[in-house]
Amino acid sequence: MTTIRPPAEAPARPGPPPGPLVGVDWLAGRLGEPGLVVFDASVGAHRGAGRRIPGARPFDLDGDLSDHGAPAPHTMPAAAAFEEALRALGVDDTSTVVVYDGAGLYSSARAWWMLRAMGFDRAAVLDGGLPAWTAAGLPVAEGGPAYEGPPGSFTARPRPGLLVDFAAVGAALADPGALVLDARTRERFTGTAPEPRPGLRGGHMPGAVNLPFGDLQRGGLMRPAGELREVFAALTGDRERLYFSCGSGVTACVLALGATLAGRSSLAVYDGSWTDWAGRPELPAATG
Repeated sequence: MTTIRPPAEAPARPGPPPGPLVGVDWLAGRLGEPGLVVFDASVGAHRGAGRRIPGARPFDLDGDLSDHGAPAPHTMPAAAAFEEALRALGVDDTSTVVVYDGAGLYSSARAWWMLRAMGFDRAAVLDGGLPAWTAAGLPVAEGGPAYEGPPGSFTARPRPGLLVDFAAVGAALADPGALVLDARTRERFTGTAPEPRPGLRGGHMPGAVNLPFGDLQRGGLMRPAGELREVFAALTGDRERLYFSCGSGVTACVLALGATLAGRSSLAVYDGSWTDWAGRPELPAATG
């Protein structure tokens, strides 16, 4: 007599992250689960470093995940190119994504914001990044991030308005209901320190307000939501529409993350940021 066995249940896939920011304990308890994708979005000296969270894949902001035909670095690729890159990295529409970077909390927010701009909400930033992971004594793998698995089925669904250009920012600067916040250091904002990109003029957009991205962090972690609400309330008053800028659109996304944690919802990031603005001689700049 043939015994019919019930089909084995497929492994449970992790649900979406509880919010835009998760801690190392949350990730450690789910690492290796089917459907969980961990991205290393490190840039600069941390890109492709010799240590990674086990299984981490490369979200290469200095490589395939920026439009190198654009005049400013780290410009968002076209939707079709972004979709192709995410599929090649094994991301499905049902994946749960956690993004970190080797600096702590620097470029990972850019990857998270790009995913949001392409209609994907099942993503979160790892609070404190790789430094927080290693400080907790959690395992690391040798070598840079890599992926050699099957392609995914990610679908790009662009959301207009989350990434904007110089014209939208110029209009925001003249809008009494909007505020442009600049995430660069105070020295770069005032023009007393040179820009890291040779030949780029210093200063800031007239009417912009400085909020260095590091001011939203303490000890390498994002400050609590209540403190973030106070920071933004002190700068914005009753202005609801917030636009974020920085050097090239990377740390501006840390401000977007902080504002999201603070409960703000009308948010946009200037793609290209000061590199794009200062590279247009017809646009004004202020110092001091």
